[in-house]
Amino acid sequence: VADLEFYPKLETDFERCMSVMQSGTQMIKLKRGTKGLVRLFYLDEHRTRLRWRPSRKSEKAKILIDSIYKVTEGRQSEIFHRQAEGNFDPSCCFTIYHGNHMESLDLITSNPEEARTWITGLKYLMAGISDEDSLQTFEEADKNGDGLLNIEEIHQLMHKLNVNLPRRKVRQMFQEADTDENQGTLTFEEFCVFYKMMSLRRDLYLLLLSYSDKKDHLTVEELAQFLKVEQKMNNVTTDYCLDIIKKFEVSEENKVKNVLGIEGFTNFMRSPACDIFNPLHHEVYQDMDQPLCNYYIASSHNTYLTGDQLLSQSKVDMYARVLQEGCRCVEVDCWDGPDGEPVVHHGYTLTSKILFRDVVETINKHAFVKNEFPVILSIENHCSIQQQRKIAQYLKGIFGDKLDLSSVDTGECKQLPSPQSLKGKILVKGKKLPYHLGDDAEEGEVSDEDSADEIEDECKFKLHYSNGTTEHQVESFIRKKLESLLKESQIRDKEDPDSFTVRALLKATHEGLNAHLKQSPDVKESGKKSHGRSLMTNFGKHKKTTKSRSKSYSTDDEEDTQQNTGKEGGQLYRLGRRRKTMKLCRELSDLVVYTNSVAAQDIVDDGTTGNVLSFSETRAHQVVQQKSEQFMIYNQKQLTRIYPSAYRIDSSNFNPLPYWNAGCQLVALNYQSEGRMMQLNRAKFKANGSCGYVLKPQQMCKGTFNPFSGDPLPANPKKQLILKVISGQQLPKPPDSMFGDRGEIIDPFVEVEIIGLPVDCCKDQTRVVDDNGFNPVWEETLTFTVHMPEIALVRFLVWDHDPIGRDFVGQRTVTFSSLVPGYRHVYLEGLTEASIFVHITINEIYGKWSPLILNPSYTILHFLGATKNRQLQGLKGLFNKNPRHSSSENNSHYVRKRSIGDRILRRTASAPAKGRKKSKMGFQEMVEIKDSVSEATRDQDGVLRRTTRSLQARPVSMPVDRNLLGALSLPVSETAKDIEGKENSLVQI
Repeated sequence: VADLEFYPKLETDFERCMSVMQSGTQMIKLKRGTKGLVRLFYLDEHRTRLRWRPSRKSEKAKILIDSIYKVTEGRQSEIFHRQAEGNFDPSCCFTIYHGNHMESLDLITSNPEEARTWITGLKYLMAGISDEDSLQTFEEADKNGDGLLNIEEIHQLMHKLNVNLPRRKVRQMFQEADTDENQGTLTFEEFCVFYKMMSLRRDLYLLLLSYSDKKDHLTVEELAQFLKVEQKMNNVTTDYCLDIIKKFEVSEENKVKNVLGIEGFTNFMRSPACDIFNPLHHEVYQDMDQPLCNYYIASSHNTYLTGDQLLSQSKVDMYARVLQEGCRCVEVDCWDGPDGEPVVHHGYTLTSKILFRDVVETINKHAFVKNEFPVILSIENHCSIQQQRKIAQYLKGIFGDKLDLSSVDTGECKQLPSPQSLKGKILVKGKKLPYHLGDDAEEGEVSDEDSADEIEDECKFKLHYSNGTTEHQVESFIRKKLESLLKESQIRDKEDPDSFTVRALLKATHEGLNAHLKQSPDVKESGKKSHGRSLMTNFGKHKKTTKSRSKSYSTDDEEDTQQNTGKEGGQLYRLGRRRKTMKLCRELSDLVVYTNSVAAQDIVDDGTTGNVLSFSETRAHQVVQQKSEQFMIYNQKQLTRIYPSAYRIDSSNFNPLPYWNAGCQLVALNYQSEGRMMQLNRAKFKANGSCGYVLKPQQMCKGTFNPFSGDPLPANPKKQLILKVISGQQLPKPPDSMFGDRGEIIDPFVEVEIIGLPVDCCKDQTRVVDDNGFNPVWEETLTFTVHMPEIALVRFLVWDHDPIGRDFVGQRTVTFSSLVPGYRHVYLEGLTEASIFVHITINEIYGKWSPLILNPSYTILHFLGATKNRQLQGLKGLFNKNPRHSSSENNSHYVRKRSIGDRILRRTASAPAKGRKKSKMGFQEMVEIKDSVSEATRDQDGVLRRTTRSLQARPVSMPVDRNLLGALSLPVSETAKDIEGKENSLVQI
C-alpha cells in the first residue's frame, strides 16, 4: 500500500482487483504427490473468505483472509521447488501461507496479469483494506476532496477512530510523517506512515527490548529464549525460530540477517500462535474410547426453530447450521401431516411446519461434514401408528448403514459404546416397546410421561374449525397478542428457573383472547355448537383426555405419594397426576438401541444400559439441589437430557453450569438465541476440536463429591491463575451505547469471571481508562484460585464506563484447561481486530490453604461454611433486597449497578496517586495483607464479586516500561522463593 503514489489510483486499483477476484479465476492448485487440480477460485461477497470449487470438502474449501500471513510471488514454496524447472512460468505462480500451521496454497494462473491481480488484491485485504468503508475513511476526512489531509482533518479522523491522544503528540507524529515538499498536509502514502506510528505497540516494543539487550530486534537465540522463558514452549529449535522470522518479518534486510524487528514481532504476537487458546485444542486431543456417559455432548433444543417458541419459522437449514457448529444431539418433533406425510413443528403453536423427510435428508447430508463422531437424533413422537411407520421407513431408507449398530463393540461388561466406536453412526433417541410384549407384537403402549418438549397445557392452542370468523382474522389477532407478550417477557438468559414471569402473562393473554372471541358477534354461543373458530385453552383445572388420530392415551389415577430419601438427599415429591400412554409401532421401536427415552420420575438406576432420562430445567434444578451426589453417580452409567422450560417462549436459555457440574451429558439449549448461555456453551465445546464431545473430569466418571462443598476435592491440588491485564487494542464503541453515533470515545475496563463449581465462581475487574478505545493500558494483576479447573470457564468482558452505568463492548470465553501461559492476546468474539493483551501464569497449589490466601475475593460466607448455604440465605436476606433483573450484556446477564458516588470512588481509588511509589503486588504481599481484604458480595447468579478493595491489597497501575523490564528480568522461581518455608508448596507450570 505504501508504494502507491496517489489515493484515487489506490481506489481504482483496489476495486478492479476486488471485481476480478469476486468474479472468480480458474487456476491450477498444486498438491504434494498429485497432479495439479483445476479449480475456480473466488472471493466471497463479504470479502472475508477465499473459496474454490469444485471440492469434496464443501464448507471446508475456504481460507479466511484474516488467517493469511503472507503471499509470495513466483516459485518460492517447497511444492514449487519439487516441480521441474520449465513446467510453469514463474510470473504465473504465487503461494498463500495461512492457518495455525502455516500451510501453503500453491496456485498457477493462465497468465501473469491474473497472478498480479490476485497478489495485489490479497495484499490489499491483508493490509486491512477490506471494503469501501475502509477506503472511504481517508476520503471522508478529506473535506475538500484534494487527496490531502491537514492537521485538523487528522484530529477529526482520529476521533472517529476512537483515539484520544494529546494534540502535541499528534502534531509531532504529523510532522514526522510529512516528508514531501508540500508541508502541512499528508498524502495517503504519508497517512499510512502516520497511522503506523500511531499504532506502534509500546508494550510489545518494551517487551522486545527486554529480551534483545535494548536492541530494536531479536536474534534467533534471543527469540528462542523468549519462547522458552515467557511462552513456556518446549523443544524450541533454531529452525522453528528461523521459520517465525521468515513468515512474520516484513523487512527484507532483517530476513537476510535472520533477526525479528518490532513489526515482525508484533505480527507474531498477534497471530494465532500467541492466542490465549491452546492451538493443540483445535484438534481432537482427548481419549474418545470411553463410554458415552463419560462425555458432555453438545445438544440442541427444538433445533428446527429459527426464533421464539410460538410464532417463528421452522427451517431445515437450522439442522445444517447446528451440525456445522459441532452440535451432536438434535431434536425432531414429529406430528401427523397431510397426505400421510409426517411433519416437524412445535405442537399447539403457530410455528410453521416442515416435512420430516426433508429434515432427515438434511441431517444425512450434514451430520458428518464437521466430524465423524456420532449424532443423536432425539425423536419426539406425536404421530399415529401409520405415520410412525412412515418415519421408520424414512430413517432406514435415508440413513441406511448409519443406523446399523450391530458391529459396535461395547466391551466385555455391559456399558454404553464409545464415541470412537460409533464414528459415522446415528443414534435414534426415542421410545422402545417393553420386553414383555415379545418380538411378534407389531405395536404396543408405552409411557408418554416424559414427552419432554410437548408444550404444557397452559400454553397450548387447540384450534377447532367451523363456520363464521375466518382463520386469518383469528390468527392475526393471536399473533398480535403474542408479539406483544414476547416484548413484555424480558427473560433472556435468566438463570433463576423458578422466577418465570411469563406464566402469568400467558394466562392473562389466553383469557384476553377467549374474552375477545366470546364478545365477537360471529362466535357467540346460543345453545348450539359454537360458530366460528374458537381458541380452547386449559389451565390445569379440568384436564380432559382426548382421542385423535395422532395420539392414543390411557389414564390411571395415582394417589399423592411422598418419598423420604434421607437427610443427605432431602425429599423428592411425586405429584398426583394422570399417567399418559401412547401407541408405538415395532418398526420405530427397533431403531432405538442405546438411547431409550424413559420417564424421569426419579434417578434410580434399574441396571438397564441405554436409558436416557429427560428433565425440564425446573425439575432438574430440584434434583440437583436435593440429590446432587446421587445424580452424579447415575450419570456415570446412563445419559441425562435437560431441556428448557416451556415458559421460555422467547427461546431464552437457562444456565447450563449446574447441570454440567452434576455430570449431565445432554444439556439442550436454543442454538438460535445468542447470549451469555450460548457463549458459555460454545466455549465449553470449542475444546477438543469442536467435535461436540468433551470428556468429563475423572472425578465425575468414578466416585463422587459434593459440587456445593466449600472444598469439594480436598485431596486434589488446586490451580492458581495469576492474570495480568496489560492493554487493549482497537476496542469499538458499544453498538447500543446511550450516546448513539455522537462519537464519544469509550472509557473501557476489563472484567474477568471464573465460572465452574459454586466455590470457584468469582469475578474481578480492572480500573477504568478514560477516553481511549484504541490502545488503553491497564497493567493490573488479578488472581483467582480454581478447585476443579477441568470444568471451569474463564470469561473476559470489556465494558464501556459511563456516568449512569456501563455498556457491553465484547467478550471472549475460554475453558480453563485451554489457557496457554505467557503473553497472549484475547480476541473478542465476533470482533475482527478488538483484543486485550494479557500475561498468564498458572500455579499448582498443594495442601490446605486459607481461603483468603487462595483468593482475595473470598467472602465471610465461605468461612461460615458453603454447606450451610440455605441457612445463610436468611442472613443475606436481612441486608440484600432482591433487585429486578436488568438487561445488560445483550440482555443476558444481570450485574448489580453501583451508585454514581460508588463509581466516582471506584475510579479515583483505582488510579495511582501522584507521587506514590508504584509497586507490584507479589504473592507474599497478598498473604501478609489477608486481614485487610475488603468485604465482597455475591450477585444474583451466585457469582462472587468484589465491591471495594483495599488500596494496599489491590495492585496499583504501573508504567508499562517499568513493569515489563522489571518483571521480565525476574528469575522464573522468584514466586516460589517468596513463600519458601511454608507448609504448602507452590509449583509453577
